[in-house]
Amino acid sequence: MTEILVHDATDGAIVTAQRVVEHPAWPVLKDAVEEIRPWQSKDGSIDFEAEGAPSPAVVERVLDRVTGAVEELSPLLPHDAAYHRALVTDLRRWAADGFRVPDFLDSLLAFQPAKDRTDGLQHLVVFAMYTQNGNPDRNLEAVVLRMVWPDWLADLEANRYDNPLFCGITFEDFTAGYDTHSAVLFPETIAVREAPERFSWGGIFCDREAARFRRVTEASVDLLGLELPDDIREMIGDQQRCEQAFVLWDMVHDRTHSHGDLPFDPFMIKQRQPFWMYGLEELRCDLTAFKEAVKLESEGNPHGRDVQYAVLFDRLFRFPVSGERVRNYDGLGGQLLFAYLHKHDVVRWTDNTLKIDWDRAPEVTNQLCGEIEQLYRDGIDRPKLVHWFAAYDLVSTYLAPHPGSRWAKGPDALDLTLPPRKLVDDVLPDEFPLSMFYEALAKKLKRVIASAKGITAANDERAAA
Repeated sequence: MTEILVHDATDGAIVTAQRVVEHPAWPVLKDAVEEIRPWQSKDGSIDFEAEGAPSPAVVERVLDRVTGAVEELSPLLPHDAAYHRALVTDLRRWAADGFRVPDFLDSLLAFQPAKDRTDGLQHLVVFAMYTQNGNPDRNLEAVVLRMVWPDWLADLEANRYDNPLFCGITFEDFTAGYDTHSAVLFPETIAVREAPERFSWGGIFCDREAARFRRVTEASVDLLGLELPDDIREMIGDQQRCEQAFVLWDMVHDRTHSHGDLPFDPFMIKQRQPFWMYGLEELRCDLTAFKEAVKLESEGNPHGRDVQYAVLFDRLFRFPVSGERVRNYDGLGGQLLFAYLHKHDVVRWTDNTLKIDWDRAPEVTNQLCGEIEQLYRDGIDRPKLVHWFAAYDLVSTYLAPHPGSRWAKGPDALDLTLPPRKLVDDVLPDEFPLSMFYEALAKKLKRVIASAKGITAANDERAAA
């Protein structure tokens, strides 16, 4: 069986460990989890009164296979020993409580992957959780992953982009909740009795991001007739280069949520705001990564240019046409970037062919980043509602609002006696509809984007080749 190098958590020595997914206990664990998942309700509990539900004794026997497999696999991963012990305890307590809403707080607190980001380090993760952009229910899931932390990235994090909680990760194998479009492992998705005061890690699967990016970008370039510079075409054809670009992009993006002139709590998801506010925040973080990539390229860093075009192409091609048209804030950010570049003559759609001014693209993209940063700086001195309108004005300068929008008609069209959070109800689900360009592109890319469900480097034929 294949072996990989890992750290021994007991003395810091390098030891040789078998790949978890090649151990006989892994398919046992995976099959048992998959057997339990359909019995669970949305909150993770099991309703034994439901039609076709098994008896508690049957579920307990299957759960025993889960805990037994975890205990058999845990010695391969000494750095996760405390987590696996807590996990088995949480699983057994779930059974003892009659399989009510599961609680994995103790095992979540014991799982500390950011404390050792050794490149290639394996982790076996089992939680009841939902998967962002994947399964909305808190089902039991199992995933084997490995850390992505090459020396050059560790050096940038230590000396330039401090982000001690960020984990770049790749898939080894997973249960059904990750056979989806989900590319993250976030602690806030896990079923717990109460949220911890703060989270100590966050993981993003750069292999899925890279494989999906390559598939969608190649299709978009072909559909739009875009001519690429040789080095960018080579990057899109190279899975490893794309993974490196994404892990750097993600690391800078993630830290940006807490850096800069922020007029609000950076954890915006806790607040009720119009979805264009979330769109601008995510775009700001991506454009900050782009801006830093321009600096890195000027300093001779080989990953700088790759990050720039990973950001541009993912934002221009995939983001606007992915997901539903209901408060799609990432889609909105992609539309805004395209419209901004189009109005500044960096991208041109002429004779059914897309052209990009490669020389001006970095400067003008950074210009949009500057406009969003100025909006944020000014927002520190504004009331919340005034700031929301200023953000709306920025977006609507480049994107046409829906003709029926109340917000587009200005403050006089809204009941300003209501608190700001109530005025969010007046935001249309699709406040900024797709342009005709993106409507056509969405139809042509629909199957390609759907085909990227569950994609990884291992199951993408081109990546594997």
